[in-house]
Amino acid sequence: MCHIRGSSWVTFLMVYTGWLCIFTHAQMKIPPETVQKWAITISEQINVIASKYSGAALLQKKLKDVEPIIRIEDVDGARLVLEFADEIERMLGSKMKSVKRLADTAEDADLYHEFNASLKFDYFNSLLVNTMDEEGNFIELGGEFPLEENEHFNKLSVNTLMSDIQVPTNVYNKDTDILNGVYMSEALNDIFISNFQKDPTLTWQYFGSSTGFFRLYPGIKWTPDSNGVVAFDCRNRNWYIQAATSPKDIVIVVDISGSMKGLKMTIAKHTINTILDTLGENDFVNVIAYTDYVRYVEPCFKGTLVQADLDNREHFKLLVDELHVKGEAKVKKAMKESFRILADARANGQGSLCNQAIMLITDGAMEDFQSVFEEFNWPDRKENVMEYLHVLSRPMVINHDHDIIWTEAYMDSVLFKSKAHSLLLMTSVAMPVFSKKKETLSHGILLGVVGTDVPLLEVMKLAPRYKLGAHGYAFLITNNGYILAHPDLRPLYSDGKKLKPKPNYNSVDLSEAEWEDTEDSLRTAMVKGETGTMALDVRAAVDKGKRPLFLKNDYFYTTINETPFSFGMVLTRGHGQYMFFGNVSVEEGLHDLQQPDLSIADEWTYCETDIDPHHRKLTQLQAVVRYLTGKEPDLECDEILLQQVLFDAVVTAPLEAYWTALTLSGPGVDEGMESAFLGTRSGLMRVIRYAGSEKRVGMKFLTRVDKENLFTVDHFPIWYRLAAENKPGQFLFYVPHDDINKGRNTFVAVTSVTVTEGKRTAIAGGKISVCHCLNSEI
Repeated sequence: MCHIRGSSWVTFLMVYTGWLCIFTHAQMKIPPETVQKWAITISEQINVIASKYSGAALLQKKLKDVEPIIRIEDVDGARLVLEFADEIERMLGSKMKSVKRLADTAEDADLYHEFNASLKFDYFNSLLVNTMDEEGNFIELGGEFPLEENEHFNKLSVNTLMSDIQVPTNVYNKDTDILNGVYMSEALNDIFISNFQKDPTLTWQYFGSSTGFFRLYPGIKWTPDSNGVVAFDCRNRNWYIQAATSPKDIVIVVDISGSMKGLKMTIAKHTINTILDTLGENDFVNVIAYTDYVRYVEPCFKGTLVQADLDNREHFKLLVDELHVKGEAKVKKAMKESFRILADARANGQGSLCNQAIMLITDGAMEDFQSVFEEFNWPDRKENVMEYLHVLSRPMVINHDHDIIWTEAYMDSVLFKSKAHSLLLMTSVAMPVFSKKKETLSHGILLGVVGTDVPLLEVMKLAPRYKLGAHGYAFLITNNGYILAHPDLRPLYSDGKKLKPKPNYNSVDLSEAEWEDTEDSLRTAMVKGETGTMALDVRAAVDKGKRPLFLKNDYFYTTINETPFSFGMVLTRGHGQYMFFGNVSVEEGLHDLQQPDLSIADEWTYCETDIDPHHRKLTQLQAVVRYLTGKEPDLECDEILLQQVLFDAVVTAPLEAYWTALTLSGPGVDEGMESAFLGTRSGLMRVIRYAGSEKRVGMKFLTRVDKENLFTVDHFPIWYRLAAENKPGQFLFYVPHDDINKGRNTFVAVTSVTVTEGKRTAIAGGKISVCHCLNSEI
């Protein structure tokens, strides 16, 4: 016998495409009593239809029969949030260990590598691999590189036996520094493979060299842009910049005197934008323009530093683009103002409280400002923008500070061209690599940065939806208060038929999603890394905001140790507080689980199919069946969730026979009735299609593209959430407004069923009907 734990919610849908509509002439005067009579008649008829085709009464009776063996328990949110946080900490800790092994290996490889100015070395250039000349021979740096489609890497063609090298178009791919760096970093291949074997959930691993090349595992075939150019430079990526330098304060000083007109000003603006792109949320910045007087490009930021988040960086770019040249350059005043800003920030405990630098952009100093430097500082001066990163990394290198950094959420549409990868929200963990050679140790030589990507979807799967209830959810934020993962974070918009990232999608503050937290109490506590709980009255919107739900939510939050992240989760008062237990045999559950009308949530993790490559092509239902039948005993499965889904399969099995009997009855199914279905808290669904595909109005309803009406990692279906808030036994009717089903002339009827133990009642299910209006007259 299996011991079942879980509050089994069930929701039913009927799709009906034949109904009654009333047409009258405009000049007719209809008494209100007549209209009311019609309304009552219609109400009675649609309730009869909903009750008949949903089978709600049958399921309620079945649940009443099993109530003696059911036990309802409270959900302990304070304990659950710590359990989830521990799981996430273990997962992220595993990624950090992998990155640490890469850093140690790269530093050791460099220590024992002697620079060879005449080195001749062929490597796999990712742009050129598998490329042949006209005679059928592989070109130089483009040898045979086997690639195979891989489920784990979103079906991209990769080589899991070796890495390859990407070099930007503006970097010579056979430069002596490149060849020596590539040769030295060959030692990483074995560690890439070893890491992947130890942690099969790892995705991309890489080494970005300070010389410009990028070693990526698994190896891929690189695709240039439409002009044949490879613009990707690993040194411009946020993970590289954050790992290579400590948090910093930057004052950008730009000359806009008359001598800067034309191409010089164009280059200056591009340089400023490039500098701004190298900054992150932990950095602070301001931009000053000067001629014979000092001018802040944003007067509101006068005399201070602002956080270099995406909004501020983009704001500066717009203002810089509007700069015009005039007058004579007097740099001394601008330099004094810049030093004063940095000195005030440090004295007042503001800014990054770490590295500070002034970036001067000019066509040549027109006066002697040595006295300014002698008064305030004598900073390094470099002409190349990227070189400043090496300057600011020197304290870290000399002190050998191997700080591990985590980036904000981002989508890598530059690196990955496939839709599956370019729209995948992720964070990266990275670590600097330093030279350990005695002769260079005092100079502070940064060799590069190693790192790996972590899809945030995989992180949030560690807080299973079924434990949070219909309206509950989990979320993750950075120590700056920005959202990493949240069900209300919608980072994409539709541009015609294409999905694209919204501007500033990765700098959405928690206060924008949890706007009922008017005092920012939740945000403040989480940013400080505190552990605690609080309650809020919230208005949740479903079905594209057309249907508000008024809920009482309990928030639980804690920090993720060794990371800059905080984790939070929400449980809704009432049904969200309960889970119930029951009993069913594995044999009985397996029989009902394999019926053709049944499916389970494919985005949920019933069994972990991503560890063993042989399991990656299995659906979740296939994995569950193979595990329970003993064919795949090594699968790692969620025993509680499996017990729930087995129980739900058995309890809801009578509905299959009931629905089938309706289709075979003498009168047949009422014209227009399309579908009936149910859903449970375990992600189980049963669906019957009363109408053939050629007659159905809701063609895409409950298909894979109909995400709003399916169980996903982020949410329970719309119809399920409405059923949870409706009075059990009564039907709630609504017209869908989601993108897939709106405008289909259908309506939905939903109700719920419950189980009771003592004074506690848990929602065990709900039922829904959807109807379509035909032109008929009364």
